Formats: sequence, structure tokens, C-alpha cells
Amino acid sequence: MPNPCGNHLYEYAVVRYSPRVEREEFINVGLVMMCKRRRWVRARIHWNPRKIQALWPDADTSEAVRQLQSFESIANGDSSPIGMLEAHERFRWLSAVRSAAITTSRPHPGITDDLEATFDRIFSEQVL
Repeated sequence: MPNPCGNHLYEYAVVRYSPRVEREEFINVGLVMMCKRRRWVRARIHWNPRKIQALWPDADTSEAVRQLQSFESIANGDSSPIGMLEAHERFRWLSAVRSAAITTSRPHPGITDDLEATFDRIFSEQVL
């Protein structure tokens, strides 16, 4: 359903990996973005093992990789109970505050004419 102004209100959160939660150190590894009106949600993960190894040589990343794959799968609406929720509900679940190795920033709002281009731009700025 198009917005009469031609713009789309969206929210995004940066996905973070933090191997030592208690130290509050993290690296940005992805992005999740949602437009409730369009019932649109998208997530992309960029896992750079060399960068992570350089920062945390002892980090066991196998579980993080599995969790990040689930993150993308849920955002894309997989057949899990959470993946079957509406787009905005999936976004809220993915961006909820938690104390874990995979977290997100607080959601940030914006408005755009092109959700895909905006997603790509934010991903490039915040993750790559």
C-alpha cells in the first residue's frame, strides 16, 4: 500500500557480535530493517572471520554463525513460530534488548522513497 507522500517510514537496527558480553565490546555484523506499512522486513549478515579473529583470537564463533543464520531466516519469514509472525513483530523480536553474543542496536527511524536502496546504503555505512 503506497504512502500518499510517496515516502516510507522505516526502522533499522544494527546487528552486533559480542563474544565477551561482560566487556561490552562488539563488532557490527549485520542490519535488520522494517517498514510496517509495507509489511516489509529485511536482514543481511556480513561475517568477516579474519576481522573477528584479529580482535578476539580465542572466540569460538561456531555458535554465533548458527545464530546469525537463524537471524536472517527469521527475518525472511521462515517456518519457525517467530518467522511466521507479521513483519513488524519479527523485527521487534529480533531487535529486542538482550544480553547475548548476538545483539542489536536500539532501533532508529527514518523515511525514504526507496527501502531497498536505503537498506543497502545503511548496510554499507554501518557494517561493511
